[in-house]
Amino acid sequence: MFDSLSSRLEGIVKRLRGKGRLSEADVDEVLKEIRTALLEADVNVGVVRNVVGRIREQAIGARLSEALDPGQQVVKIVNGELTAMLGGETLKLTYAGRPPTVVLMAGLQGSGKTTNSAKLARWFKSQGRQPLLVGADLQRPAAVEQLRTLGRQIDVPVFSEPGDPVATAQRGLAEARRLGKDVLIVDTAGRLSIDAEMMEQVRRISEVIDPHYTFLVIDAMTGQDAVGVAEAFHATLAIDGVIMSKLDGDARGGAALSVKEVIGRPIAFASTGEKLTEFEQFHPDRMAGRILGMGDVLTLIEQAEQAFEKDQAEKAAEKLLEGEFTLDDFLEQLHSLKKMGPLGNLMGMMPGMPKEMKNAQIGDDALKPVEAIIHSMTPLERRKPELINGSRRTRIANGSGTTVGDVNRLVKQFQEMQKMMKKMGMAAPRRASGKKGKKGKGGKPSRGGFPGMAGLPGMGGAPGGGMPGLPGLPGGGGAPGGFPPFN
Repeated sequence: MFDSLSSRLEGIVKRLRGKGRLSEADVDEVLKEIRTALLEADVNVGVVRNVVGRIREQAIGARLSEALDPGQQVVKIVNGELTAMLGGETLKLTYAGRPPTVVLMAGLQGSGKTTNSAKLARWFKSQGRQPLLVGADLQRPAAVEQLRTLGRQIDVPVFSEPGDPVATAQRGLAEARRLGKDVLIVDTAGRLSIDAEMMEQVRRISEVIDPHYTFLVIDAMTGQDAVGVAEAFHATLAIDGVIMSKLDGDARGGAALSVKEVIGRPIAFASTGEKLTEFEQFHPDRMAGRILGMGDVLTLIEQAEQAFEKDQAEKAAEKLLEGEFTLDDFLEQLHSLKKMGPLGNLMGMMPGMPKEMKNAQIGDDALKPVEAIIHSMTPLERRKPELINGSRRTRIANGSGTTVGDVNRLVKQFQEMQKMMKKMGMAAPRRASGKKGKKGKGGKPSRGGFPGMAGLPGMGGAPGGGMPGLPGLPGGGGAPGGFPPFN
């Protein structure tokens, strides 16, 4: 998602950097490219016209900033407009004084409404809430059974009764009160296209349950068609926010960039994959940063805090900086890293990441050769890789289905990482106090660090954004020679 738009805008940003002065002609040229980029991203034509007009007005009338050069000012304006297009501010949910807080899910069939109902229930549960799911989609075969299956996976109860969907939703509300649940999520029926019967049914359901939030689930792959869908539902239900599904797809992003401008409601949540865990609150400013190639460190940190146990991460970080980090520890960190989601998504969140790495199709399979090599080592070899001589390397390569060259690269780069991080651990107290500290003391990274991902910007890694902790990723490697991908 957004890859084409991101490439276009990043190219514009690069040309603007360092320009001492921007004439009106320069601004017009930039706006022409931005207009083309947005139209190619399948953004609604009316939205493009409004956005480009606002950027021009701000760019021409902007006062000269002492801190920013003219090119940076235009980048700041574009970033602000992208943020506004995506919703402006993150939607802050408030809970009903008298539980339950009722959430109505609406959308067309195939948009991912039922799956996202379960994902939203899981999200509420992670916030310390006790949700109840209601299956009011009684038209689609097996819709309720699908919801029950998902509910069992996240340990959230599901209420549904055959018959009238409106009565089922009403009884679901009564059941939530009886059980003492503080959040009620009602999954409604959809159609392949908007029709009067569906809109009347969802309107009556809304009337009887009086939802605190009505979320419209939109398939990000639908492009400009999403605008008409959003307008129709908003006219009937007064939508509070949008849940954008399939944001991990290869669509151009027109739906996400058009909806807020058209109905005046933000994207509240985004589904970033098929797994129930791949669902997050949508932060417009962070997404705008990703599109402009600025990364998204905050989301990366939040995902890390969920995937890495705090005590385990800090212990591993201390061992890393003291030079005691072993391949066993590294393997443990790789397993935690996988919990953070697809590696390709993580690459896109890192500031300054080269385009070829952000666009690389990196799956969990990229780490399997690394795991196989480490698993083929003896416990002593994992603790002391310097013991691995020629015959041991041949045995490890045969056992892991890789080559001796692959084993050599892993061992060499791991040792480089150990040396580099040990130096950082010794230097940290000197930077902090101006005095030479004891070996390895005072260099512990902050909470949420990535001890197994040395080199990630701002997360306790090596300077320069290299990735000596992630062998096997295409184009990676902060140490000399990098980590060429395994064949």
